[in-house]
Amino acid sequence: MMSNNAAMTTGQVRRKRGPLIAGIVVAAIIALIVLHLLGGRKVRNGQPAQMVGTATATLGDMPETLKELGTVTPTATVNVLPQLSGYLTEVAYQEGQDVAKGQFLAQIDPRQYQINKQQAEAQLAKDQASLGQARADLARYTQLHAQKSIAEQTFADQQFTVQQDEAAVKADQAAVAQDDLDLAYCHITAPVSGRVGLRLVDPGNYVTASSSPGIVTITTMKPTTVQFAVPQNSLGQVLQRFNSGAKLPVAIWNSDNSKQIASGTVYAIGNQMATGTGTVTLRATVPNDDEALFPNEFVNAYLLVDTLKNAVLVPTPAVQNGAPGDFVYLVNADDTVSVHKVTLGPSDGKNTVILSGLAAGQVVVTDGTDRLSDGAPIKLAGAAPAASGSTAAAPAGKAGGKHSGWKKKHASADSSAS
Repeated sequence: MMSNNAAMTTGQVRRKRGPLIAGIVVAAIIALIVLHLLGGRKVRNGQPAQMVGTATATLGDMPETLKELGTVTPTATVNVLPQLSGYLTEVAYQEGQDVAKGQFLAQIDPRQYQINKQQAEAQLAKDQASLGQARADLARYTQLHAQKSIAEQTFADQQFTVQQDEAAVKADQAAVAQDDLDLAYCHITAPVSGRVGLRLVDPGNYVTASSSPGIVTITTMKPTTVQFAVPQNSLGQVLQRFNSGAKLPVAIWNSDNSKQIASGTVYAIGNQMATGTGTVTLRATVPNDDEALFPNEFVNAYLLVDTLKNAVLVPTPAVQNGAPGDFVYLVNADDTVSVHKVTLGPSDGKNTVILSGLAAGQVVVTDGTDRLSDGAPIKLAGAAPAASGSTAAAPAGKAGGKHSGWKKKHASADSSAS
């Protein structure tokens, strides 16, 4: 009996010990999971400091420029057309040649017009003789009329005859003048100075008045103009400067924006806004002494509107854009960064103006911003002051071309021009 009781007691103890062991195991697993989570959080909270590049916000000058697509528009493009009919007997120009105003270009056979002039001169001589005879008769009739020796009607008729002959002489003189003009038209000269294009007609062809395509096309190469459009939001500032008498310099860069090829000044503003684009057309005159600008060439025009003095400047890479809007990572005294919202001004590609939200002397992050967040620890790689906006190396503004800068040589030239 005692052995049976002992066996029952041992079984009961084993049944009670099983759930206890299972509970201990579950508790241990939970404890391990909690420790793992807490340990991982501690690792993340203790992230290592990021190495970043920094720069100090400084005060400097920043040119306010408008970057627009422009077209080289010659001051004169003339298609020389024949003004009368005849055979072309001579072409005196070379294709691509520079010609001066009044220079001989081509000759139309003048013989028919010389004959017409001789006929008009003969008719003029005949009518002049008739007029002389009529005047002599009128002088005699005047004496007889005073003596009342002729009828009143005879005297009046002779007066009318003189007037008719005078009118005929004037008509003959006009015919001779017309023939002289026709002979001048046979000798075709350049109406403007410029460069002739390719030959449009060869000697031996019969040309007619205003026949297409004409004799030749002449384009004025220098000086020339560059035509471009500015948006209506920027027009007010441009008009204010233009109407005050200030010269608005324009830097002309080639189509790929790699080289400045000319410079000029705005001399005319259009009188209507294009409703389709919301722009107004401006035209700048360019000396083009080296003929670097070619007619109808596409260029980039940088219009210097004004210059901001003592503006807060930071390197452009320091400016970020995200959910807060435009911001910079400001370096704190405890070697951490904080997101600092700012209001941007014009940019020259290298530096950007901060209109509000930042003061000169504050340090911002310029390199390594992609790994940062608000409050993140950093290691400073060295703080360098931002360069002045007036010494920007190249004009490379924001997309849309609202603001852009000058190269050093253009900035210095514009300063002296202003």
